[in-house]
Formats: sequence, structure tokens, C-alpha cells
Amino acid sequence: MKKIILLGYMGCGKSTIAEKLSSLIQIPFVDLDKSIETKAEMTINQIFESFGEVYFRKLEHDVFVELLAAPENQIIGLGGGTPCYANNHELLKGEGITSIYLKASVETLFNRLAHNKSKRPIVANKTEAELQEFIAKHLFDRSYYYNQAEYKVTVDGKSIDETVADIMTILS
Repeated sequence: MKKIILLGYMGCGKSTIAEKLSSLIQIPFVDLDKSIETKAEMTINQIFESFGEVYFRKLEHDVFVELLAAPENQIIGLGGGTPCYANNHELLKGEGITSIYLKASVETLFNRLAHNKSKRPIVANKTEAELQEFIAKHLFDRSYYYNQAEYKVTVDGKSIDETVADIMTILS
């Protein structure tokens, strides 16, 4: 069983990169947030609104553990906060796991998130200045956990194909 785990801040490209990688190496991509929504039969937003973050983080951990225990090879895309809670960062170091932090600068994340704010409820109502500060603070708070990944791939200034090529080099 082989698990390739992609992690990083929202907007770093986890889903986009995972989908491209999946088509190239013929290993299915599983989005952790989508798996949580399927299990809960609710959206992430509904889970937060109905039960709160603590409940969500417990569910997130349980579903992550289930995915890691599944017998099939998978590319797993984590939520931006996943490594920071319930000691999930420790799960990045298991046997048969290749964890890759898609590292993006505050500037790159800001540029990507500012264009798609409406799709991200957590940042939808922030001004540009608030968004930049929000990203910088979050990235600082989360960097310890993100850096527990086995590999780091910088995405700044790179195309999807270039980033996937960097990951293919790691996997070969």
C-alpha cells in the first residue's frame, strides 16, 4: 500500500496538482474534505455551523486514519488545517507514506485566493489587507506542522506541470 499525501495552505494547489499527478501515475486521488462530506452527508460549512470546529477536527482525524488504513494506493489531498490538529502531523511519517508539502509564499497564496474569495467562505468577506494578514498569520502558525512533511516542493512561479514534474522526481 502506498499513500502519497499532499499538504499545504489553501490555494497552494493540492487538488489541482493531485488530479494531474493521479492521471499520470494512475493512482486515485482522494480529497480528504470530500471524504468527510460524504461520510457526514453534510458540507464542511454545515458541519462547522451545526457542530463546531472541535467536532469537525475529530471527524477529520477519523476519516484521515481510515484513508491511511485503506488497502489501496491513494493520493490524499489534506485540508489546509489537517496537519495542525489531533497530532495528524505524526501520521505523515508512517510506513508506506510519502508526504509532500506544497509550499507557497504569502504573495502567491494572496494572488490565488484574492481571485477566488467567493469559493472560500473563511476569506470571502476579507479586504485585501485583511486577507494578506490572515494568510501571513496562518502560514506562520501552521509552518511547523507543514514542515513535518517528508518533502517540500515550492510552487511559487511554477506551472502545474512543473510542480508535478518536481513531485515525479521525488517519487522516482
